[in-house]
Amino acid sequence: MKTVFEDIGGKAVIARVAKVFYDLVFQDPWIGQYFADVKQETIEAQQTDFMTQALGGPKVYCGRFPIPAHKHMFISEELFIYRENLVKKALDEVGIAPQLQEAWLNIDRAFKNGIVKKSVDQCEKRFNTDEILNFENPKIKKAA
Repeated sequence: MKTVFEDIGGKAVIARVAKVFYDLVFQDPWIGQYFADVKQETIEAQQTDFMTQALGGPKVYCGRFPIPAHKHMFISEELFIYRENLVKKALDEVGIAPQLQEAWLNIDRAFKNGIVKKSVDQCEKRFNTDEILNFENPKIKKAA
C-alpha cells in the first residue's frame, strides 16, 4: 500500500509546495510579518522535511514541532484560516489532487488547538530574547 508521501510525488513535490507557499507568505503583508527574521530557504527546507515525514516519507525532520515552535506567536482563528487558504493555493498551483490536499491539511489541522490562541496572554516566549509576535491584519481598517 502506497503512502500519501508516495502518492503526492515524494520529497521533490513537497519541496515545490513549500516553495510556492512561502513565496506567498513572504509577499503577504500580514502573515509575512511573522517571518521577517527568518530566511525563506531555511523555513522551506524545514517545512519540506516536516511534511515529508508527516505524510509517510523518511524520518528526516529534526526541528521543533509546531506547537512549541509557535508558542511565541499570537495566531488567531482568523490567521489560522488565512494561512490554510495560502496552503490550499500552493497545493492547487502545484497540482496536488483534492484527496491528497485533504491529507496535507488534516496534518496542519491536527496542531490547531495547540497553535491557535484566544488572546496574546496565552503566548509564551521560547527564549528570554524572544518577542511575542502579534500583527493585525493590515487589510482590515479599524473603526475610529
